[in-house]
Amino acid sequence: MTVLLEMENISKTFKRKHVLKNVTLDVPAGSIVGFVGDNGAGKSTTFKTILGLIKKDEGTVRLFGEEVHGQQPSMREQVGVVFDAINLPAELTIKQLNKVFVKMYSSWDQEGFDRLLETFHLPTDKKVKEFSRGMSMKLSVAVALSHNAKLLLLDEATGGLDPSSRKELLEELTRFVEENKGGILLSSHIMSDIEKIADHLVFIKDGEIILTEKREVIQNQYAIVEMNENDLSTVEPEHIVTSYKEKDAFVVLISDKRVVPDNVPVNELTLEDLSVFLARGEKK
Repeated sequence: MTVLLEMENISKTFKRKHVLKNVTLDVPAGSIVGFVGDNGAGKSTTFKTILGLIKKDEGTVRLFGEEVHGQQPSMREQVGVVFDAINLPAELTIKQLNKVFVKMYSSWDQEGFDRLLETFHLPTDKKVKEFSRGMSMKLSVAVALSHNAKLLLLDEATGGLDPSSRKELLEELTRFVEENKGGILLSSHIMSDIEKIADHLVFIKDGEIILTEKREVIQNQYAIVEMNENDLSTVEPEHIVTSYKEKDAFVVLISDKRVVPDNVPVNELTLEDLSVFLARGEKK
Protein backbone atom coordinates (compact mmCIF):
# COMPACT_ATOMS: atom_id res chain seq x y z
CA MET A 1 0.00 0.00 0.00
CA THR A 2 1.34 3.45 -0.97
CA VAL A 3 1.86 5.76 2.00
CA LEU A 4 1.31 9.43 1.15
CA LEU A 5 2.37 10.93 4.47
CA GLU A 6 4.77 9.51 7.03
CA MET A 7 5.71 11.22 10.29
CA GLU A 8 8.28 9.46 12.43
CA ASN A 9 9.28 10.52 15.96
CA ILE A 10 8.54 14.22 15.42
CA SER A 11 9.38 16.40 18.42
CA LYS A 12 9.07 20.15 18.89
CA THR A 13 9.73 22.41 21.86
CA PHE A 14 8.48 25.98 22.31
CA LYS A 15 9.97 27.95 25.20
CA ARG A 16 11.05 24.74 26.97
CA LYS A 17 7.58 23.23 26.60
CA HIS A 18 7.28 20.00 24.61
CA VAL A 19 4.41 20.65 22.20
CA LEU A 20 5.10 17.51 20.15
CA LYS A 21 6.65 14.38 21.64
CA ASN A 22 7.80 11.64 19.27
CA VAL A 23 4.72 11.96 17.08
CA THR A 24 4.47 9.07 14.63
CA LEU A 25 1.59 8.61 12.18
CA ASP A 26 0.95 7.88 8.52
CA VAL A 27 -1.74 8.37 5.90
CA PRO A 28 -1.96 5.58 3.31
CA ALA A 29 -3.45 6.20 -0.13
CA GLY A 30 -7.18 5.53 -0.13
CA SER A 31 -7.64 6.27 3.57
CA ILE A 32 -9.12 8.95 5.80
CA VAL A 33 -7.31 9.34 9.11
CA GLY A 34 -9.24 11.08 11.87
CA PHE A 35 -6.90 13.17 14.04
CA VAL A 36 -8.51 13.73 17.43
CA GLY A 37 -7.55 15.76 20.48
CA ASP A 38 -8.59 18.67 22.67
CA ASN A 39 -7.62 22.28 21.93
CA GLY A 40 -3.90 22.67 22.53
CA ALA A 41 -3.22 18.94 22.15
CA GLY A 42 -0.88 19.54 19.21
CA LYS A 43 -3.06 18.97 16.13
CA SER A 44 -2.43 22.31 14.40
CA THR A 45 1.27 22.19 15.28
CA THR A 46 1.42 18.76 13.64
CA PHE A 47 -0.19 20.11 10.46
CA LYS A 48 2.19 23.07 10.33
CA THR A 49 5.18 20.79 10.87
CA ILE A 50 4.12 18.63 7.92
CA LEU A 51 3.97 21.73 5.72
CA GLY A 52 7.30 23.09 6.95
CA LEU A 53 5.64 26.15 8.48
CA ILE A 54 7.17 25.15 11.82
CA LYS A 55 10.67 23.73 12.06
CA LYS A 56 10.77 20.42 13.88
CA ASP A 57 13.48 19.68 16.44
CA GLU A 58 13.70 15.96 15.74
CA GLY A 59 12.19 13.30 13.52
CA THR A 60 11.35 12.77 9.87
CA VAL A 61 8.47 13.86 7.64
CA ARG A 62 8.00 12.18 4.26
CA LEU A 63 5.49 13.20 1.62
CA PHE A 64 4.96 10.72 -1.22
CA GLY A 65 8.07 8.87 -0.12
CA GLU A 66 10.32 11.94 -0.19
CA GLU A 67 11.74 13.43 2.99
CA VAL A 68 10.58 17.00 3.59
CA HIS A 69 13.00 19.71 4.69
CA GLY A 70 11.13 22.95 5.40
CA GLN A 71 8.63 24.36 2.91
CA GLN A 72 8.72 22.76 -0.53
CA PRO A 73 6.75 24.70 -3.17
CA SER A 74 7.24 21.82 -5.61
CA MET A 75 4.77 19.78 -3.55
CA ARG A 76 2.16 22.55 -3.36
CA GLU A 77 -0.08 21.07 -6.03
CA GLN A 78 0.01 17.60 -4.52
CA VAL A 79 -1.20 18.71 -1.07
CA GLY A 80 -4.55 20.41 -0.46
CA VAL A 81 -4.69 22.36 2.82
CA VAL A 82 -7.54 23.80 4.87
CA PHE A 83 -6.86 25.47 8.20
CA ASP A 84 -9.38 26.57 10.82
CA ALA A 85 -8.41 30.19 10.11
CA ILE A 86 -9.40 31.43 6.65
CA ASN A 87 -6.42 32.48 4.52
CA LEU A 88 -8.07 33.67 1.31
CA PRO A 89 -7.89 37.35 0.17
CA ALA A 90 -10.90 39.03 1.77
CA GLU A 91 -11.42 41.71 -0.88
CA LEU A 92 -11.72 39.33 -3.84
CA THR A 93 -14.73 37.48 -5.16
CA ILE A 94 -14.66 33.80 -6.12
CA LYS A 95 -14.69 34.86 -9.78
CA GLN A 96 -11.55 36.94 -9.19
CA LEU A 97 -9.91 34.25 -7.07
CA ASN A 98 -10.54 31.72 -9.81
CA LYS A 99 -8.23 33.65 -12.14
CA VAL A 100 -5.50 33.45 -9.50
CA PHE A 101 -5.94 29.71 -9.02
CA VAL A 102 -5.77 29.05 -12.78
CA LYS A 103 -2.32 30.67 -12.85
CA MET A 104 -1.19 29.20 -9.51
CA TYR A 105 -1.98 25.54 -10.23
CA SER A 106 -0.93 23.90 -13.48
CA SER A 107 -3.39 21.09 -12.76
CA TRP A 108 -6.35 23.33 -11.90
CA ASP A 109 -9.64 21.49 -12.49
CA GLN A 110 -12.05 24.20 -13.62
CA GLU A 111 -14.94 21.84 -14.23
CA GLY A 112 -14.51 20.25 -10.81
CA PHE A 113 -14.28 23.64 -9.09
CA ASP A 114 -17.46 24.87 -10.80
CA ARG A 115 -19.26 21.71 -9.72
CA LEU A 116 -18.19 22.18 -6.10
CA LEU A 117 -19.28 25.83 -6.11
CA GLU A 118 -22.72 24.68 -7.19
CA THR A 119 -22.79 21.79 -4.69
CA PHE A 120 -21.77 24.09 -1.83
CA HIS A 121 -24.13 26.90 -2.98
CA LEU A 122 -21.36 29.53 -3.10
CA PRO A 123 -21.95 32.89 -4.85
CA THR A 124 -19.20 33.79 -7.34
CA ASP A 125 -19.75 37.58 -7.27
CA LYS A 126 -19.65 38.08 -3.51
CA LYS A 127 -16.45 39.18 -1.76
CA VAL A 128 -14.86 36.66 0.59
CA LYS A 129 -15.06 39.15 3.47
CA GLU A 130 -18.86 39.00 3.20
CA PHE A 131 -18.92 35.22 3.59
CA SER A 132 -20.00 33.51 6.77
CA ARG A 133 -17.40 31.29 8.41
CA GLY A 134 -19.15 28.23 7.04
CA MET A 135 -19.15 29.60 3.49
CA SER A 136 -15.45 30.43 3.77
CA MET A 137 -14.65 26.93 4.95
CA LYS A 138 -16.59 25.41 2.04
CA LEU A 139 -14.69 27.63 -0.39
CA SER A 140 -11.36 26.57 1.13
CA VAL A 141 -12.33 22.90 0.78
CA ALA A 142 -13.50 23.46 -2.83
CA VAL A 143 -10.08 24.95 -3.67
CA ALA A 144 -8.24 22.09 -1.92
CA LEU A 145 -10.23 19.56 -3.96
CA SER A 146 -9.74 21.32 -7.31
CA HIS A 147 -6.02 21.13 -8.07
CA ASN A 148 -5.68 17.34 -8.29
CA ALA A 149 -3.98 16.96 -4.92
CA LYS A 150 -3.06 13.50 -3.69
CA LEU A 151 -3.20 14.38 0.02
CA LEU A 152 -5.58 16.66 1.94
CA LEU A 153 -4.66 18.17 5.31
CA LEU A 154 -7.89 19.43 6.86
CA ASP A 155 -7.73 21.16 10.24
CA GLU A 156 -11.31 21.61 11.57
CA ALA A 157 -12.65 21.89 8.01
CA THR A 158 -16.23 21.12 9.11
CA GLY A 159 -16.27 23.85 11.75
CA GLY A 160 -19.01 26.46 11.37
CA LEU A 161 -21.09 24.33 9.01
CA ASP A 162 -24.71 23.38 9.51
CA PRO A 163 -25.58 19.64 9.41
CA SER A 164 -26.68 19.73 5.76
CA SER A 165 -23.46 21.46 4.65
CA ARG A 166 -21.35 19.06 6.70
CA LYS A 167 -23.07 16.13 5.01
CA GLU A 168 -22.31 17.59 1.56
CA LEU A 169 -18.68 18.21 2.49
CA LEU A 170 -18.16 14.73 3.94
CA GLU A 171 -19.63 13.19 0.80
CA GLU A 172 -17.13 15.14 -1.32
CA LEU A 173 -14.23 14.01 0.86
CA THR A 174 -15.32 10.40 0.56
CA ARG A 175 -15.63 10.84 -3.20
CA PHE A 176 -12.09 12.27 -3.36
CA VAL A 177 -10.65 9.21 -1.63
CA GLU A 178 -12.66 6.68 -3.63
CA GLU A 179 -12.17 8.21 -7.08
CA ASN A 180 -8.60 9.52 -6.77
CA LYS A 181 -7.16 7.02 -4.28
CA GLY A 182 -6.14 10.07 -2.29
CA GLY A 183 -5.55 10.33 1.43
CA ILE A 184 -6.88 12.69 4.08
CA LEU A 185 -5.66 13.71 7.51
CA LEU A 186 -8.75 15.25 9.13
CA SER A 187 -8.99 16.89 12.52
CA SER A 188 -12.40 17.73 13.95
CA HIS A 189 -14.10 18.30 17.29
CA ILE A 190 -17.29 16.90 15.76
CA MET A 191 -16.86 13.22 16.48
CA SER A 192 -19.90 12.22 14.42
CA ASP A 193 -18.08 13.52 11.31
CA ILE A 194 -15.00 11.48 12.16
CA GLU A 195 -17.16 8.43 12.85
CA LYS A 196 -18.89 8.70 9.46
CA ILE A 197 -15.86 8.79 7.19
CA ALA A 198 -12.58 7.97 8.97
CA ASP A 199 -11.17 4.45 8.66
CA HIS A 200 -8.20 5.08 10.96
CA LEU A 201 -8.11 7.11 14.19
CA VAL A 202 -5.18 8.85 15.84
CA PHE A 203 -5.66 10.40 19.29
CA ILE A 204 -3.22 13.03 20.55
CA LYS A 205 -2.92 14.46 24.06
CA ASP A 206 -0.39 17.01 25.31
CA GLY A 207 1.60 16.62 22.10
CA GLU A 208 1.85 12.84 22.34
CA ILE A 209 0.05 10.13 20.37
CA ILE A 210 -1.83 8.01 22.90
CA LEU A 211 -3.81 5.73 20.60
CA THR A 212 -3.65 4.75 16.92
CA GLU A 213 -6.13 2.19 15.66
CA LYS A 214 -8.57 1.27 12.89
CA ARG A 215 -12.03 2.70 13.54
CA GLU A 216 -13.78 -0.63 13.12
CA VAL A 217 -11.43 -2.29 15.62
CA ILE A 218 -12.21 0.40 18.21
CA GLN A 219 -15.94 0.11 17.64
CA ASN A 220 -15.98 -3.71 17.65
CA GLN A 221 -13.36 -4.63 20.24
CA TYR A 222 -12.67 -1.74 22.62
CA ALA A 223 -14.68 -1.00 25.76
CA ILE A 224 -14.74 1.48 28.63
CA VAL A 225 -15.64 -0.31 31.84
CA GLU A 226 -15.79 0.45 35.53
CA MET A 227 -14.30 -2.18 37.83
CA ASN A 228 -12.85 -2.63 41.28
CA GLU A 229 -9.22 -3.40 42.01
CA ASN A 230 -9.78 -7.16 42.22
CA ASP A 231 -11.47 -7.33 38.82
CA LEU A 232 -8.79 -5.10 37.32
CA SER A 233 -6.06 -7.44 38.55
CA THR A 234 -7.51 -10.24 36.41
CA VAL A 235 -6.97 -8.29 33.17
CA GLU A 236 -3.60 -8.67 31.46
CA PRO A 237 -1.76 -5.30 31.33
CA GLU A 238 -1.41 -5.54 27.54
CA HIS A 239 -5.20 -5.10 27.22
CA ILE A 240 -5.33 -1.96 29.40
CA VAL A 241 -4.89 1.13 27.22
CA THR A 242 -5.41 3.77 29.90
CA SER A 243 -7.44 4.37 33.05
CA TYR A 244 -8.31 6.75 35.85
CA LYS A 245 -9.63 6.30 39.37
CA GLU A 246 -13.07 7.52 40.34
CA LYS A 247 -13.98 7.19 44.03
CA ASP A 248 -13.45 3.50 44.89
CA ALA A 249 -13.46 2.20 41.30
CA PHE A 250 -11.25 2.29 38.23
CA VAL A 251 -12.57 3.44 34.86
CA VAL A 252 -10.56 1.53 32.26
CA LEU A 253 -10.20 1.51 28.49
CA ILE A 254 -9.83 -2.13 27.40
CA SER A 255 -8.53 -3.03 23.93
CA ASP A 256 -10.40 -6.36 23.85
CA LYS A 257 -13.76 -6.51 25.62
CA ARG A 258 -13.65 -10.31 25.60
CA VAL A 259 -11.17 -10.20 28.52
CA VAL A 260 -13.52 -8.18 30.74
CA PRO A 261 -14.72 -10.29 33.71
CA ASP A 262 -18.26 -11.63 33.26
CA ASN A 263 -19.58 -9.75 36.27
CA VAL A 264 -18.50 -6.35 34.85
CA PRO A 265 -21.10 -4.58 32.63
CA VAL A 266 -19.87 -3.62 29.13
CA ASN A 267 -21.72 -0.78 27.41
CA GLU A 268 -21.59 0.18 23.74
CA LEU A 269 -18.60 2.44 23.03
CA THR A 270 -19.01 5.65 20.99
CA LEU A 271 -16.13 7.69 19.62
CA GLU A 272 -17.42 10.64 21.63
CA ASP A 273 -17.11 8.58 24.83
CA LEU A 274 -13.64 7.46 23.80
CA SER A 275 -12.45 10.99 23.02
CA VAL A 276 -13.63 12.32 26.38
CA PHE A 277 -12.14 9.35 28.20
CA LEU A 278 -8.71 9.65 26.56
CA ALA A 279 -8.57 13.35 27.38
CA ARG A 280 -9.09 12.46 31.05
CA GLY A 281 -7.32 9.11 31.42
CA GLU A 282 -3.75 8.60 32.56
CA LYS A 283 -1.26 7.05 30.20
CA LYS A 284 -0.45 3.48 31.22
